[in-house]
Amino acid sequence: MPHTPVIRSDVPGSFARGVFHERHPALVRQVLDALPYGPTERAAVERLLVESTTGVLEPLPADAPDAAQWLRWGDGRWGKPWGDAPFLWAESYFYRRLLDATGYFRPGAWQGIDPFAPFKATELGGTAVDEELAALDGLDGLPQERRAHALLSSALWGNRADLGFRITARAGETTPSDLLADDSALLWATLEQARGRRVCVVADNAGRELLPDLVLIDHLLTRGLASQVGLYVKPQPYFVSDATMTDVLAAVDRLRTAPSRAASEVGERLWQAMGAGALVVRTHPFFCAPLPYHDLPADLRAEFAGAALTLFKGDLNYRRLVGDRLWPPTTPFTDATAHFPSAVAALRTLKSDVILGLDTATLTRLDDTGTPWRTTGRHAVIQVAPRR
Repeated sequence: MPHTPVIRSDVPGSFARGVFHERHPALVRQVLDALPYGPTERAAVERLLVESTTGVLEPLPADAPDAAQWLRWGDGRWGKPWGDAPFLWAESYFYRRLLDATGYFRPGAWQGIDPFAPFKATELGGTAVDEELAALDGLDGLPQERRAHALLSSALWGNRADLGFRITARAGETTPSDLLADDSALLWATLEQARGRRVCVVADNAGRELLPDLVLIDHLLTRGLASQVGLYVKPQPYFVSDATMTDVLAAVDRLRTAPSRAASEVGERLWQAMGAGALVVRTHPFFCAPLPYHDLPADLRAEFAGAALTLFKGDLNYRRLVGDRLWPPTTPFTDATAHFPSAVAALRTLKSDVILGLDTATLTRLDDTGTPWRTTGRHAVIQVAPRR
């Protein structure tokens, strides 16, 4: 790994420190308001909040199903302040401990209950989603190139700029200036070469952001750009809105039952594709590990090595793919992803400090704004590293 500094949360005024001291307390309030947890669970959540902001790292209970694994991952960190650990590691452990505090793994009434389920359900439901999905009815009349661009843009921006915007936008609006790096032409060229082969998609968020991902997957399958798509999700609730198998099923069902004819047809095709093995949903404990993809276990590495392309969605996957470090932003994306066993593509809206692959002029323009442009979610990248 490079010698660039690993991001930590103990730097005053940093984005990472704000996550632990501002975002997590607000999240804890929302979780405790969303579900009627009892006194035991509420007290455990409150203790976690105090420990993670002012205390030291404590290991999982000895009877936790993954206690031994986390003991190894945390070797040399236990008993030290949370801020001493790498930001990615500490943030991952916070969410694992939150599951423990809410009883997710313990026998009892709260076992297996996703503490973030109310947020996911609220986002996926409602007429706003129906309105966004209705835009799919306008795709058939578009030229093939514009249709593909609309689907890719929607998957990139999630619900910041939904599919309806992408389809109805005028020609000059379809590539906003907020797109800091655009390897979309290379992405489509790589996918053309993948015809008859498997493509992997590593999911990010559930809810409204998973819907355009699924629509894009349907496009890859129906256009023959992939013979099979492997969709990789988290094995358990993680980072509030990260997708699990339960969330995939909910999203596919949302498509199938949408008032939009085109959306319901997409949902039905995806349902059939899952049954036929053309769309295979997979998971692995490593997807909730506090480690970069540089440390892929051998079995998962072998799966990705057989893919023509692995497409990573979202900010967290980007951080894990390149390493959660303060890279010089002009570092080539291809250099930081050379460790991965297949060609890779990243569709990412910037919500953390990590960024690579920018040219000097773009970097200067952004820095001159005097705004925290790396973390606002306003900017995005489409970056591709072909297989070497």
